[in-house]
Amino acid sequence: MQIGCAQLSEFRNYRTLSWSPAPRLNVITGPNAQGKTNLLEALGLIITGRSFRTSRTAEIPRWGTETTTLAGELLHGQTRRIVRRTLTRLEDGTWQSTGEPLPEWARAIAFGWQDLEIVNGGPSTRRTFIDGFAGRLYVNHIPTLLRFRQILARRNRLLQQRPYDGGLAERLEPWNEQFATVGIELLGRRRKAVAALQTELARVYATLSGARSKVEIRYRTSLGEASEPAALLAALERSQREEARRRQTLVGPHRDDLAIEIDGVDARAFGSRGQQRLIALALRLAEILPVSEAAGTAPVLLLDDALSELDPAARGHVLHEIQSAEQVFLTTPDGPPVNGATVVHVNGGSLDPA
Repeated sequence: MQIGCAQLSEFRNYRTLSWSPAPRLNVITGPNAQGKTNLLEALGLIITGRSFRTSRTAEIPRWGTETTTLAGELLHGQTRRIVRRTLTRLEDGTWQSTGEPLPEWARAIAFGWQDLEIVNGGPSTRRTFIDGFAGRLYVNHIPTLLRFRQILARRNRLLQQRPYDGGLAERLEPWNEQFATVGIELLGRRRKAVAALQTELARVYATLSGARSKVEIRYRTSLGEASEPAALLAALERSQREEARRRQTLVGPHRDDLAIEIDGVDARAFGSRGQQRLIALALRLAEILPVSEAAGTAPVLLLDDALSELDPAARGHVLHEIQSAEQVFLTTPDGPPVNGATVVHVNGGSLDPA
C-alpha cells in the first residue's frame, strides 16, 4: 500500500501542510527540532489511527489550538480510500479523537530511537513490541490482549482485598479459568509471531551488518512448551499462596519475555551500542514480509533517523535493503545521497524540495 497525499492542520509544529509524497523512497532532511519526526507521526496516525510516539492525545495538537485535523489518501492497487481524523478539545480539557474506520489492509511499520529499548530495556518493552507485531498479523490479537488485561486486573484486585484465607481460592476460581483460557490464546499467538519474525530476522540482520553474526529471538515463558489452559491453571494453583502474600498475579503472559541473542549471547549485556541499534532496526525490517503476507499488501515504512550511529558500510546496507520495500519515509539530518530517492527539506513546519 501507499499514501498518496497527506493534509495536516494544527498538528504539532505544523500549522497547515499538504503533501503528495513519492510512491517509493522519500528522504526527509533538515536540522533537529524542525518537524521531521512530527511528519512521520502524522503519516502513521493517518494510516493506523495511532501515534507511534505517544498514547497521550493531548500531546499531539499544536499548542493553543482547539482542533487538529489529518486527512490522507490511502492506495492499495486500484483501491483509493480517503481517511480523516479529528482531535477536538472538550470543555473539560480532555481531547476526543474521531474518524472513519480504517481499511483492514492499512499497515505501517515505524522505527525510532525508542526502539533501542526493545533490545536493552525491560521485559514490558519487549512484550509491547511482540504484541504490536502480532496485532498486525492476527486481527484478534489486540482484542485478546485487552481482554487478558481486564481479567488480570480483576484477579489482582481480588488478591489485594484481604489477606489469604480459605475463601480466596473459591473467589479466584472463575477468574482463573478465564485467565488460563485467554492467557494461553495470547501466548500461542505470541509464539507464532516470534517464529515468523525469527525467519526474517536472521536474513535481515546478516544483510544489514554484512557479517556472519547470527541474531536469534526466542519467546521465554515459565510454562515452557505447554500450550493448554490446564498448564496455566496448574501454575496458578502452585503459586496461589505466594500470590496471596504478595497480592499480585505471579505467573502468566504478563510475566513473559523475549530472549534476543547475538552469536549465542545476550545482546543486551554483550552487544555494542551499534550492534544493539542495528538489531532493533533489523527487528522492524523483519516485520515487512510477515505483515505483507497477512495484510495482502506491503506496509508503509516510517524510519526516523534509522542511519544514526551506524558506520558507513552499515548505512549502505540499510539503504540497499529499504529500496526493495514499497513506500518508505526516512528522516535524516544530513540527507545522504540515495539513488532514486525523492528528497524534501523540513524547516520550521514547512516542506521544500531539496
